[in-house]
Amino acid sequence: MQHIEDNGIAADELGAVTWRKSRASNPSGDCIEVAALASGAVAMRNSRDPHGPALVYTRAEIAAFLRGAKDGEFDDLAG
Repeated sequence: MQHIEDNGIAADELGAVTWRKSRASNPSGDCIEVAALASGAVAMRNSRDPHGPALVYTRAEIAAFLRGAKDGEFDDLAG
């Protein structure tokens, strides 16, 4: 397993993972992409910079974020 320093790693260093993004993303690519890692963690990257950095989160961190997003806690960031 790669050593992840400061929670960032070059997306290319994650190997053969399947990146996916929301069906709601727009044609200009303004979206993030996520990938499940073999370790059970989840990586996120900017879809406009597929070779740039990826941030890696635990499943628990992703679950907490998604609960907050579903409850509208971050709606002010999109408006």
